[in-house]
Amino acid sequence: MNKKSLHKDTLVIHEGYDDNLHHGSLTVPLYQTSTYSFENAVQGERRFSGEEAGNIYSRLGNPTVRVLEERMAALENGAGALAFGSGMAAVSSILVHLTKAGDHILCSRGIYGCTFGLLGLMKEKYAITHNLISMTTEEEIEKAVKPETVCIYVETPINPTMELVDLEAVVKVAKKHGLKVVVDNTFTSPYLQNPIDIGADFVLHSATKYINGHGDVIAGLLIGKDAEEIQTLRMTVQKDYGAIMSPFDAWLLIRGLKTLPVRMEKHTANAEKLLAFLKSQKLVEDIYYPFDNGNPQFEIAKRQMKAGGGLISFTIKGGKESAQLFMDKLELIKIAVSLGDAETLIQHPSTMTHSGVPKQEREQMGITDSLLRLSVGLEYADDLVADLQLAFAAVGQHSSTHA
Repeated sequence: MNKKSLHKDTLVIHEGYDDNLHHGSLTVPLYQTSTYSFENAVQGERRFSGEEAGNIYSRLGNPTVRVLEERMAALENGAGALAFGSGMAAVSSILVHLTKAGDHILCSRGIYGCTFGLLGLMKEKYAITHNLISMTTEEEIEKAVKPETVCIYVETPINPTMELVDLEAVVKVAKKHGLKVVVDNTFTSPYLQNPIDIGADFVLHSATKYINGHGDVIAGLLIGKDAEEIQTLRMTVQKDYGAIMSPFDAWLLIRGLKTLPVRMEKHTANAEKLLAFLKSQKLVEDIYYPFDNGNPQFEIAKRQMKAGGGLISFTIKGGKESAQLFMDKLELIKIAVSLGDAETLIQHPSTMTHSGVPKQEREQMGITDSLLRLSVGLEYADDLVADLQLAFAAVGQHSSTHA
């Protein structure tokens, strides 16, 4: 069988693992070990010199982690992958790999709060500057490129506004100037979007989210289109920074990945039902969802995404007070800052995930005090609607009482 022709639904279960090499174990074994013995001293020498492939020390590679890396590389149509101890470890490692003191990074206008914090730290300590732009047109991206620019860093959809960046336009400008393109693909998972196919050099995930899907792992993943560069990154930045993934976390992620296709279909189906409900609510001002046919970026969404996914952001009348009251009145939906879990979660970005971003920059990103981000889970959709109805009723009653 030609493995290259296998569908992603099959790859998430089989890629990177041969049970014949592991005593017939159907499940990928957990190699919970820190180091590995050599048959003799010469073998140890040859492995350390790179003359012979094989395990040395689990900071440099682990059989369980390797299965996850090979599986993720296949799902993102990349040539290699690295597993990290957190999503931010993946972000910081690729940016350290691509930059040196005095360089410039061009970023999409909206980025995760901790990524924003990291960029600030890099500027303060190493004079590595950055600009946040909307990237709405090829011309805008072109004008923002500087002589010292080395890479373009993109979130799409953007956290938490769900704005999209046209990856074809980004890649076109990047190739013209010899820049690397890094795409944070956390919000879609490799099931719904594959930036490497469009021309990106690197794709990263907070694997804590959809890759795991069960809310019990903190992890990050980086996939690249060049196997040699991924190996260089493994043996330099990752090895020396030590931002590795534990074998047990890799084992949990491998287990979670097996259900990624069915989970993403359910997340999306539920989100579409909640989208229709939110559109009927008078207290809702704006709704942000990639596959909403009223979204001005709907055509971009259809070009680079398979479906809209499980995240919806919306603004509620009454600002911060109404937003927080709305969250407090929910019973089934939990107030929590992650996403991609089986449970439906809601959070208030301006006081939670993006609270570290100065107010002026937050508002330029579109993150107002009225904005709420909903990560739609796997529950029965009508139960979620009923929970939202109760919260909207409570906010409406409060508003009329205090009018």
